[in-house]
Amino acid sequence: MGDRVDAKCQPRRPRDRGVTTLQPAAGGAGEDGDTGSPVTLYDVARLAEVSIATVSRVVHGQDLVRDSTRARVLAVIEQLGYVPDGAAQSLSRRRKDVIGLVCVETREKKQYDVESMALLFYDEVLRGVESLMRTEHKSVLITYVQDPDPDLPRLLSLSGKVDGLLFGEGVVPSSFIARLARRLPVVIIAGSPGERAADVVTADNRSGSAALVTHLVEDHGRRRLYQVKGPPTAPDAEERSLALTQVIDSHLGCQLIGTFCGSFSVQSGEEAGETLLALPPDARPDAVVCANDQSAIGVLQALARGGVRVPEDMAVVGFDDIFPASLLRPALTTVHQPMRMLGERACARLLDRISDPSLQHYIELLPTELVIRSSCGCPPGTEIRREIAGPATQTAATDPAAS
Repeated sequence: MGDRVDAKCQPRRPRDRGVTTLQPAAGGAGEDGDTGSPVTLYDVARLAEVSIATVSRVVHGQDLVRDSTRARVLAVIEQLGYVPDGAAQSLSRRRKDVIGLVCVETREKKQYDVESMALLFYDEVLRGVESLMRTEHKSVLITYVQDPDPDLPRLLSLSGKVDGLLFGEGVVPSSFIARLARRLPVVIIAGSPGERAADVVTADNRSGSAALVTHLVEDHGRRRLYQVKGPPTAPDAEERSLALTQVIDSHLGCQLIGTFCGSFSVQSGEEAGETLLALPPDARPDAVVCANDQSAIGVLQALARGGVRVPEDMAVVGFDDIFPASLLRPALTTVHQPMRMLGERACARLLDRISDPSLQHYIELLPTELVIRSSCGCPPGTEIRREIAGPATQTAATDPAAS
């Protein structure tokens, strides 16, 4: 189909031109040697004897074009010096020198933009991605999808404009990731370590959360724990929740007395705190473990309004180590995850896979760090950072695109 010349798309031959080929102008590439006017998509289609739709597919690196046809179109483009929207330098290797970053946006009704996880987490991730792409002289195309309803048709369209895709937080279904991975390289940032459809670069959430909860239980004697979870679609939140359960199960006398299903936001943390305030004082937990720092901030705000002392009456801890966590009173005990490094390492892996699509399936767990401050029960002014040992990078012997 790609070789057929569509009469409706065939450009009309100019009457004053008695030649059947075009030559690039001596004075510069991309100009018609006879008239000096810029060479167009129609000129390429006419000389290559294909439709303009076929030329467009070749220019944008799309499939559904026979190799012989693609080679002929590329040869004509080189002959004429055609410059298709700035992409000519990468056409011969079918590269656009652009990758896509798909971020997840979760908004609450009362949430300010500064509270959005998309702005706090992805700002750091993007800095990591951009720092590497800048040194490679390549570009990043960024888009946001809504959780839990990503616009899958729009993501399919995006996949035709880039050499590879970085996905955040694994909000897109694994089946869709597998579909995309058959078309182009894909790496998931903060995805599930059990993901088989694509490479994953994530923080070691389970080891980090286990160290945090162990500190509450063993160093401060907390026994009645309450959990503020993250979104059910977030793999990192699920890993942290599993670690909490494992630590509680391994310590005699510890119990999880309740769970609040949050959304990584300050508002959901406030709602969890108000739920706790509604309990009789003797039924309340002695520690609250939050899925991230934003929800911990919301819990602290609600408890302060209700007259509950932190950490004397109730300890509160978070995860991520965002900058505001150190400014709270009491300062927030949390786990530091290397958000900028997540972007750097995921981008590096994507560029490697773009260069060699046959690479084996790859899961990289970046180490986390326990950040001990005073909201857990340590003295005011405490600032201790402890590296957390975790499992090594995992490489499987299967190609994710074939999974």
